[in-house]
Amino acid sequence: MRCDWVHGYWVHWQWVRCEKGFGMSVNAWIVVGDQPAIGNLITVARSLGGDGTIAAVVAGPRAVAETVAASGVDRVVWCGTPDGSPAEASAPAVAEAVAADPPRVVLGGRNPGDRVLLGAAAAALHAAVLTGARSVTVGADTVTVVNAVYGDISDETVEISGPVALLLDGGSVPAASGAGVPIEEVTATPYGVKVLETIPSEFEEVDLNAAQRVIGVGRGLKAKEDLSLIEALAAALKAEIACSRPVAEGLNWMGKDRYIGSSGARISPQLYLAVGISGQLQHMVGVTGAETIVAINSDPNAAVFAQTDYGLVGDLYELVAEITSVLK
Repeated sequence: MRCDWVHGYWVHWQWVRCEKGFGMSVNAWIVVGDQPAIGNLITVARSLGGDGTIAAVVAGPRAVAETVAASGVDRVVWCGTPDGSPAEASAPAVAEAVAADPPRVVLGGRNPGDRVLLGAAAAALHAAVLTGARSVTVGADTVTVVNAVYGDISDETVEISGPVALLLDGGSVPAASGAGVPIEEVTATPYGVKVLETIPSEFEEVDLNAAQRVIGVGRGLKAKEDLSLIEALAAALKAEIACSRPVAEGLNWMGKDRYIGSSGARISPQLYLAVGISGQLQHMVGVTGAETIVAINSDPNAAVFAQTDYGLVGDLYELVAEITSVLK
């Protein structure tokens, strides 16, 4: 192991050796629960190269398997989860499908169901698990992953000679690429878990990763009713609205799928506009992929301005209203 001092932190460069060998027919498996938002996972799997197939194993409803089958993957296995059982209950069947044709890399999204399925597959493969992968490169005998650590403020490079399981942002639901591949159905014997009640969220769900423009709202907004000001700007800008974590989990003004940060969404839009957001590290790591970052804050010394391309100092109520008027 070698340690280097990078941006005020020690970065550990590790070489991890695993005994289990690679399979030859499948380059990568993608594990899918009850949400087919796997566009980014397919992109990453294709970027690995190699002559093997890209396979997906689905533990959610049949409709999810059909969407995945038409998304451009080469093979789909559906575990046929019984009605009333959550996708996580079919984790043993998912692990068995992946282990039957072991890959070099297995990929899963960040939603709770996919995390469980990815963990089961990793355990079956005796695979190394990395949860902050920024990039992955497959060599002749090893897989090299650049992995985010210390709350995404530093990176480590990990070289693995056995299989690896990567937790990534799933991305958007991929567009249909044709008739789709045949769906291989297997009989799953799920854990004895049943969904007794489903309570719909009071908030509309949003796919922030698909948005080209995003407006983030922070505690600088004084009241929930004032979100109408941001909604008018979003309509004029053709943008989605997101928020900092306290707005979603503390104030409960927005759904939890809208908060951005190290434990929330990580987005890469063309434009990110931070309104009334102080710019704490745990929020800003979620927008490091944005092409252009603009901030509005009344405090000229706010930390957000050190991390933006453009900054507007002033009352957000006045500035947002003026920008909206100009855009209209």
